[in-house]
Amino acid sequence: MSTPERLLRPGWRAGDAVRRLPGWALTLLAVLTLNAMGGASALVGDPPTANAWYQALELPRLQPPGWAFGLAWTLLYSLLGFVLARLLMAPPGPAQRRAFGLFGLQFALNLAWSPLFFAAQAIAAALLLLGLLLGAAVAATRAIGRVDRHLAWAMVPYLVWLGYALALNWRLLLLNPGA
Repeated sequence: MSTPERLLRPGWRAGDAVRRLPGWALTLLAVLTLNAMGGASALVGDPPTANAWYQALELPRLQPPGWAFGLAWTLLYSLLGFVLARLLMAPPGPAQRRAFGLFGLQFALNLAWSPLFFAAQAIAAALLLLGLLLGAAVAATRAIGRVDRHLAWAMVPYLVWLGYALALNWRLLLLNPGA
């Protein structure tokens, strides 16, 4: 049976092929993919250092330098890629599917934040989205914990950063009411 015929046979799922990859290859693929998607999202509306609207805002005192955001998100997307790969390698079942679905939801919300904040220049809407994102990430972490309680701990730095980002977004809204 040729490869296309195998791929099209009833009952075949893309997840089956992904799970056949060696763990290191799946992890590398997930890390690179999530970093690429996060990087593409960050470029919508110009990066903060090149965004004139953002540069004109009054920034909170606890705002880190621009390079710190790139470093932090690269590390966090890499950690999320590790979590995603481990979820994909987990035995299939209702708990794995729920964790995977919630992980996907929170990641989609994550990717929506930069365009909403930087391109749409909607600070209040971005704050609301960030609250939803944090809630979805907490739900995903709990679901991941039902699949692998040790893996759920890998989500903690991300949750902490999202809380910090929420505080920064809130301060930006307070400092720039007309923006």
